[in-house]
Amino acid sequence: MYRLMRECVTDLERAGHLVRLDDEVDADLEAAEIHRRVLRSGGPAVLYTRVKGCRFPMVSNLFGTMERARFLFRDSLDDVKRLIELKLHPAQMWQKPSQYAKLPFTALAMLPWRRKRGAVLAQETTISQLPQVRAWPGDAGAFIMMGQVYTENADEPGLARSNLGMYRIQMSGGRYERDREVGLHYQIHRGIGVHHAAAVRRGEPFRVNIFVGGTPAMSLAAVMPLPEGMSELGFAGALARQRIRMICRKGELPIYADADFCITGTVIHGKMLPEGPFGDHLGYYSLAHNFPVLRVEHVYHRDDAIWPFTIVGRPPQEDTIFGQLIHELTGPVIPTVVPGVHAVHAVDVAGVHPLMLAIGSERYTPYAEGNRPQELLTQANAILGQGQMSLAKYLFIVNRYDDPALDVHEVAAVLAHVLRRVDWQRDLHFHTCTTIDTLDYSGSGLNEGSKVVIAAVGPPRRELPRSLSGEMTLPPGFEYPRACLPGVLAIEGPDASRAESFPGAATVAEGAPGHGAASTQGKGPTPTGDTWEWKASPFGAWEGADPRITAFCSACRGDHPLNRFPLVVIVDDSQFLANSLANFLWVTFTRSNPAADIYGVGSFVEQKHWGCSGSLVIDARIKPHHAPPLEPDLETMRKIDALASRGGPLARYL
Repeated sequence: MYRLMRECVTDLERAGHLVRLDDEVDADLEAAEIHRRVLRSGGPAVLYTRVKGCRFPMVSNLFGTMERARFLFRDSLDDVKRLIELKLHPAQMWQKPSQYAKLPFTALAMLPWRRKRGAVLAQETTISQLPQVRAWPGDAGAFIMMGQVYTENADEPGLARSNLGMYRIQMSGGRYERDREVGLHYQIHRGIGVHHAAAVRRGEPFRVNIFVGGTPAMSLAAVMPLPEGMSELGFAGALARQRIRMICRKGELPIYADADFCITGTVIHGKMLPEGPFGDHLGYYSLAHNFPVLRVEHVYHRDDAIWPFTIVGRPPQEDTIFGQLIHELTGPVIPTVVPGVHAVHAVDVAGVHPLMLAIGSERYTPYAEGNRPQELLTQANAILGQGQMSLAKYLFIVNRYDDPALDVHEVAAVLAHVLRRVDWQRDLHFHTCTTIDTLDYSGSGLNEGSKVVIAAVGPPRRELPRSLSGEMTLPPGFEYPRACLPGVLAIEGPDASRAESFPGAATVAEGAPGHGAASTQGKGPTPTGDTWEWKASPFGAWEGADPRITAFCSACRGDHPLNRFPLVVIVDDSQFLANSLANFLWVTFTRSNPAADIYGVGSFVEQKHWGCSGSLVIDARIKPHHAPPLEPDLETMRKIDALASRGGPLARYL
C-alpha cells in the first residue's frame, strides 16, 4: 500500500491506470473539462505535468472507476471488511480463525504514529501559488475539493477523537484577503461543526489544518460516515496498512507528515464572508452564503508535491465511486444500526440526499388489518435519525417479505414495486419545517425544507401502464404528456422559472451564474397570464399552492385517463425526463420540496393527514428560488476539442 501520493501515481502508471498529459493545461476550467470527459468515458487517472502559471503537477480521476478504486486498496479492502464483520459478529473469530489471522496487524495500523518532523514541512509557499482549480464558469474562484480538513474537539482534544472531513475550501475570489484568508464551507451535520461550537463555547481559538495528497486512504477516510468520536485516522491506517504519521508539537494542531500540502490556520471567530457560488454535486450552483473564514498561517509542501483534485457536478461523478466503496464497506452495518432494515440506498444520480430507498421488515402483519405499513414507519423514522441519512428528502421504504428478491440498488424495480402497492390515501407521511441538505435549493431557505416517507406494503393493487393509450385531454397550459417509466407520466406545465411578476423572488440569486435562466433544455417561457400570491422568504420561495396545478388536479378527477398513472410529474421538458431513468431521477427529486410541491388528484386532509384518491402529482419545474443548473464553458470545450484532435495519449477519452 502507498504512503505517498507519488508512490500511488507511479504504481497506477506502471499498471496502465494513469496517463501523463504533457501539454500545458490551465487549472482554470480546462483541467476540469478534461477530467469530466475522461471520467465519462471510463478513462484512466490523469497526471497534468505542465500546469499553466504553476510549478506543481496535478493529478485527477484517481477514483474514477470501481476497478481502479479496488486496485488502489487491493491489499487492504478485504481486511477492513473482515474487521467490520468481526465488529458485528465477534464469535466468528473463533469459528473461522484463519480468515482473521491478519487482523491484529490491521488493528495495530489503526494507531496513529506521533512524529516530531515530516517531509510535508520541507517547503513553504502561498495560497495563490497553489493550483487554482476552477471547475465551472460560474464558480466564484478556485476551490480545494480533495482537502482533508483536520480538527479537534476543545472538550476532548487529541488524535483519538479528532475529525477528518472532506469539505470544500474557497482559495480565491469573493471578499477574502489574498493569501491570508480562505473560505471554509461545511454542512451543519458534520463533525467539524461540533468542534467549532465547542471552541466558541470555551472561548478558545479554533485551529484547522487542511491536508492535500498523501495516501489515498486518507481521502477515503475523510468521506466515511464514521460515528462521532471515532477518528478517521484509524480507519485510514487500516486502509493504508500502515500507521498514519502525525507531526505532534506542543501548542500546535497535529499535521499529517506524509501529506503533499498542508494549510494551517485559525478560524476567525465572529467573521463570516460569502462563500460561493460553486458548481456542486447536485448538478446546480450552490449560491453565495456566509460561512466561516480561516486565517491562513502557513502553507507547507513536500519537495516532490503533487496536487490531487476532483470535480463535482450532476452525478455520476468521481464521488459516485466513493459512495460505492462506502456501501461496499458499511452495507453490512445497516441492520445493526436500524433493526429490521435490510438495506438502504442513497440514489447517486438523484443527488444522494434527495432520494433514498430502503428495504425494511413489516413483521406486525399477524396483528394488522388491510396490509397497512406499521413497522416500516418506525424503521423510516429511525433511518431519518441516523447521521447523513437524516438528510434524505424522499424516503421510499418497502417490505422485504413482499418480494425477497428485490434489490435496493435496482432503482427502477424499487419504484415499480412501490407504485404497484402504494395507497396515496394513507401512505404519504410528511416531515415539515425541518432540515435538508445545505446544497439543496428546492426548500424554503438554507438547510430548510421538508421530507416525505412513502411506505408501501402488501400485494400489488394495480398494473402499471407503460404507454399512453389514445388521446389525453389536459387543461390549458399543460401539454406533451409522455410515459417515462411504468406508472409514471411526465407533463409539461406552465413556466415557473421567472420572477419578474413576483416582488422579492430570487433576491439571493441576483448576480449568480445563470440567474433567471429557464429550463436547462433551452425551452422558452410559456405565457399563461396566471399569477399567484407570493410571500418573500430568504430564497424568494412562494408559500402556498400554485393555483394552476391545483386547477389541473381538479380538472383530472374521476375517470380521467391521467389517473391510470399513479405518479405524474409536472416539468419544463417532458421529453428530457422521458429520455432516461437518470433524467427522471435528477429532475424529479432535485427540483421539488415535498411539502410545497406535492399535489394530488382528489386531495384531502383528515386529522392533519394529507392524501389523495387519484394520481400523485409532483411539481418538478424550475422555480425562481432554485439554484441555476450547471453548464460548461463553450470556449473551454472548443479548446479541449482541439487538444483531442491533435492526438496523444488522452485523445480517445476526450
